[in-house]
Amino acid sequence: FDPLGLSDPEGPGGFIEPRWLAYGEVINGRYAMLGAVGAIAPEILGKLGLIPPETALPWFKTGVIPPAGTYNYWADPYTLFVFEMALMGFAEHRRFQDWANPGSMGKQYFLGLEKGLGGSGDPAYPGGPFFNPLGFGKDEKSMKDLKLKEVKNGRLAMLAIVGYFI
Repeated sequence: FDPLGLSDPEGPGGFIEPRWLAYGEVINGRYAMLGAVGAIAPEILGKLGLIPPETALPWFKTGVIPPAGTYNYWADPYTLFVFEMALMGFAEHRRFQDWANPGSMGKQYFLGLEKGLGGSGDPAYPGGPFFNPLGFGKDEKSMKDLKLKEVKNGRLAMLAIVGYFI
């Protein structure tokens, strides 16, 4: 799916290679699935009385947007934002390293966890004990079905997020 025509699937003439676009769709779909649930969960849990009323807010009143108000966290919103960006930047940098050189995360020392970070050779689906602890997709057919379901659910979640904004 390339609505802007940034890639050239038949040769090196494109700005972005199709493999990177497919990888980006999987990753952004995962973020959208987490965001779609995370945006409505506080409201639902608040209405059920499972979380305190002061945290049962609509999604657009939460986060690090100072005009929306601040809460009693361990730091001010700007510090939290910088801290989140540093953590996400580190994670995204490691993810890009693995995309550029699949399996490389299992070769570098990383807090003694590198053995479980070896991956499957496909950076979008790393596998291993950390990323697939329940062992889904044991054979090729079931893995292909799970990949298709993930992409479809990711697309649906991206549309849900757009719906939240509208």
